[in-house]
Amino acid sequence: MAGFRLGPDDSEISQQQSRAAPADLISDDDRSVAADSWSIKSDYGSTLDDDQRHADAAEDLSASNLRAPSDYSSDKEEPDSDGVTSMLGLQSYWDAAYADELVNFREHGHAGEVWFGANVMEVVAAWTKTLCIDVSQGRMPNHVDNNKFEYVEQGHKFFSSWSVLDIGTGNGLLLQELSKQGFSDLTGTDYSEGAIDLARNLANRDGLPNINFLVDDILETKLERQFQLVVDKGTLDAVGLHPDGAIKRLVYWDSVSRLMVPGGILVITSCNNTKDELVQEVENFNQRTDVTQDQEGCKDTAPLLQYLSHVRTYPTFMFGGSVGSQVATVAFIRN
Repeated sequence: MAGFRLGPDDSEISQQQSRAAPADLISDDDRSVAADSWSIKSDYGSTLDDDQRHADAAEDLSASNLRAPSDYSSDKEEPDSDGVTSMLGLQSYWDAAYADELVNFREHGHAGEVWFGANVMEVVAAWTKTLCIDVSQGRMPNHVDNNKFEYVEQGHKFFSSWSVLDIGTGNGLLLQELSKQGFSDLTGTDYSEGAIDLARNLANRDGLPNINFLVDDILETKLERQFQLVVDKGTLDAVGLHPDGAIKRLVYWDSVSRLMVPGGILVITSCNNTKDELVQEVENFNQRTDVTQDQEGCKDTAPLLQYLSHVRTYPTFMFGGSVGSQVATVAFIRN
């Protein structure tokens, strides 16, 4: 993920996005403008071909009284009537971007963009390690009830053996950083074949051939395995930038929760959502899950995903009487 950038007005980008061409027709200038439209670039967007899941999510969104994620942004007096979209929500953009980065790697050995910046990536990896150690030893942040998560405490005494999934892995550098922190069972997925090709090449070059990289779309995942730790650095941001972002975000939470073992941890790093917005979105997801369980007669008393902790060390700034930061990293645990 790249460093913080200021770009053109959102309306200009929305107009450009609506005229987006296929990947082989997108110019370098178009990609540059699209990248600058997002304050911090993302690894991942997604398209959803599973018509039934798409329809179910659309029905849930229209039938509920829950606000879309963009509606509860703390720095807006009124919600947007239309969600913000961008070329960065399209697979064609990322396929073209990673095709360029593969050429740069092969010709010059460049790893490509360090999305969100190297400092943020290092903070995320080190903070995640500390969080996993705390959870594995039964020290639950935010007063989470230890009794609900015996699987983590008793079944995984050493976090280094935890299975880790990076969704929207891009060039795979976050997994390399987690490897340096001691994690060893590492899997990265991305729907862009170019991203996976680049990630594999970089891992092999850097002496980490055991990291497993797979082409897979989180919104219609074919993975059959569940993981103790799932990380997302920019993927949800890109999903939300798709023209159908509101619907796709509903599918995202359902897919991610299914990939987590009971007691598993999800760590999301975002530049388009605050910590409070992510917590609210998870609460909305839990409400939808509760409704479904009621209808099926199998309602559980605990929320499916529960806020665990967040990074508190990012630089902050004051704007409009509110304190915020350019990046938010938030952890949730699966009941």
